[in-house]
Amino acid sequence: MAAHCHNTPGLPCESLHEIRDCLILALDATEDASGYSQSEREARSYMRTALRRTERLIGRA
Repeated sequence: MAAHCHNTPGLPCESLHEIRDCLILALDATEDASGYSQSEREARSYMRTALRRTERLIGRA
């Protein structure tokens, strides 16, 4: 039986950790020192928001 996070009934903590790791990797992979287009900035903003929400669900925030 999978362990569940206290704020996420039915969703295993392991899944949330995987989602968090994927978001971090996506942000790292798209990092560009020369700057971002408007659509890239928006996409990265959505990823950062998703990362913060996932971390809150895990209980890390």
